[in-house]
Amino acid sequence: MNHPTVAVLFGGANSEYEVSLASATSILQHIDRSHYRVLPVGITRDGRWYLYEGPLDRLTGDRWWAEGDLTPAFLSPDRGVHGLVVMRPTGAETLPVDVVFPVLHGRHGEDGAVPALCELAGIPCVGCGMTASALCMDKAFTHALLQEAGIAQARWLTVYPDDLGDFDALEARCRTALGYPMFVKPANAGSSVGISKAVDREGLRRAFAIAFEQDDKVVVEETIVGDEVECAVLGNGHPIASTIGEIVPSNEFYDYNAKYIDGTSELHIPARLPEEVIDAVRAVAVRAFTVLGCRGLSRVDFFVTHGDRRVILNEINTLPGFTTISMYPKLILHGGQSYPQLIDTLIELALEGR
Repeated sequence: MNHPTVAVLFGGANSEYEVSLASATSILQHIDRSHYRVLPVGITRDGRWYLYEGPLDRLTGDRWWAEGDLTPAFLSPDRGVHGLVVMRPTGAETLPVDVVFPVLHGRHGEDGAVPALCELAGIPCVGCGMTASALCMDKAFTHALLQEAGIAQARWLTVYPDDLGDFDALEARCRTALGYPMFVKPANAGSSVGISKAVDREGLRRAFAIAFEQDDKVVVEETIVGDEVECAVLGNGHPIASTIGEIVPSNEFYDYNAKYIDGTSELHIPARLPEEVIDAVRAVAVRAFTVLGCRGLSRVDFFVTHGDRRVILNEINTLPGFTTISMYPKLILHGGQSYPQLIDTLIELALEGR
């Protein structure tokens, strides 16, 4: 019996490197190795690719690349190769790959780069394709498309480096359109990296400095006061939405620390909201998933305003975290699937119709 070969990519040259290691550890621990041949492929912070053949516990603490069991390797874009080229001391070895599972968050992974490489190589890839990944990664593009589709969002502006040349005019534009406090976000960074809440003029200036360290385009959004909820969407042509989870952040907002490090934010599954509100969130999540051309999986994040219970879409993540405290797997598991079954489903969706 032939077992599909799955190349699991982890690490990456971006600010979410540590999150990727944690997510990949969990996936590599739970994937059914009696059903799949697994090729762990690590990408260092400076972008070097290796076939990693060491123990999984070295991913914890980022020891995998420093303790051997590494062989330089790369995914070939040549469809005749259809797999991984491993540079052994004795010469190049080709390892055919049936599906790529890119456990890569943020830039150079979630932004469409890896799905594009897989498309060139003719290898199915877990998750969204190149275009949907790129659109969802760029918050300005996401806002524009969702606005066109009539999906409710926070008011927003896009800011470029040249706009800082007249900060007085920029500050007045932001203050008039959005009002304080406002959130300043890099357009292309995930997991709340580089995001700040600006409560006044000087705070806004600092927030722009922080955000422009991560990207050359910045999105500024009005503050929405409400419950923070998330929905997991799974599928291709006919996606399904999970129940929704509610987050009570341990910090002022659900930042990188609260998501991945301290683990002290409260999570409520299902959310403590009326059933009709939960259904409304689920419906918008599927609509956004479809409008943006997603496939496989995405986590869609919302605010539900206090009082009138308006559903406001915050963002969509095409490769959400898979750590032990991540909301996406928690929501799917709440629906009855096990973690290994979720991995199986994602691989099957990648192979579907390819």
